[in-house]
Amino acid sequence: MKDIPGARPPRIGELVRARDRLSFIYIERATVHRDANAITSTDERGVVHIPAAAIGALLLGPGTRVTHQAMMLLAESGSTVVWVGERGVRYYAHGRSLARSSRLLEAQAAAVSNQTTRLRVARQMYEMRFPGEDVAGLTMQQLRGREGARVRRVYREHAERTGIEWQRRDYNPNDYAASDLVNQALSAATTCLYGVAHAVIVALGCSPGLGFVHTGHERSFVFDLADLYKADYAIPAAFDAAASVEAEGGDDIGGVTRRAVRDAVHAGNLLARCCSDIYALLLPDSHGDAEEWDSDVVELWDRKGNLAAGISYPDEDPPW
Repeated sequence: MKDIPGARPPRIGELVRARDRLSFIYIERATVHRDANAITSTDERGVVHIPAAAIGALLLGPGTRVTHQAMMLLAESGSTVVWVGERGVRYYAHGRSLARSSRLLEAQAAAVSNQTTRLRVARQMYEMRFPGEDVAGLTMQQLRGREGARVRRVYREHAERTGIEWQRRDYNPNDYAASDLVNQALSAATTCLYGVAHAVIVALGCSPGLGFVHTGHERSFVFDLADLYKADYAIPAAFDAAASVEAEGGDDIGGVTRRAVRDAVHAGNLLARCCSDIYALLLPDSHGDAEEWDSDVVELWDRKGNLAAGISYPDEDPPW
């Protein structure tokens, strides 16, 4: 029998876990190819080598060409590839997940399908934004109102810190350039955060569309998760970027913002935080230990307990 053509896909234990990867890399107007176990980005400035297995999400912007070999390596490495629009502010499509196990997905589907467990997860998501405060007695409506007040206060605080004139969050999703400088930065920073959250969600095998606070959108869970971190990562980075561009000039507010978010995500170890929070929300009894779930196992469902696959069970003595 002939060998299957192509390189052998790496085993799950050989890959870098989602929590330990780089957050994201944005490439535009370049050709993405492969050189051994690295992908390369080639433009008029030269060639850059990037270790494929260390990438959380590769964002491909306008003018990007990617080869079959590069996509094969990225898929085998479990790196999420996301096709985005100009300056990274629109999401179009994404590639393969790192996950081999469906346990988190099953836990997510079970939790979102039951009103009691969905309420538990939604409340926990709000409570995570008020550490050290007792909000157990608040209704969901009160939690939503309190969250809105918190975000408005964060905007004001960073406006005062950076000296940026602030009115309110005001943007047109169909016209990025129509907003003022800081609102453009906030849109770019939020989109970057959505990309990071989306990459972690699909890397762990969860569904981006099964949200607990948000609902009805293909990225509801992305919005849920990203909202946990906006005040810590996206908003400060956006105001810093806007202040920098105001002081130094230039018109690349999107690029400055993306780099600020990248640095904040790396310094704050956001990928590990996202992974831990997803496990805490969906598998609260796992104590954040992902090791036992990162396995490549196929089983057969049975109402009395899952059975090993790949076995020819005798029909005269069924295991159920």
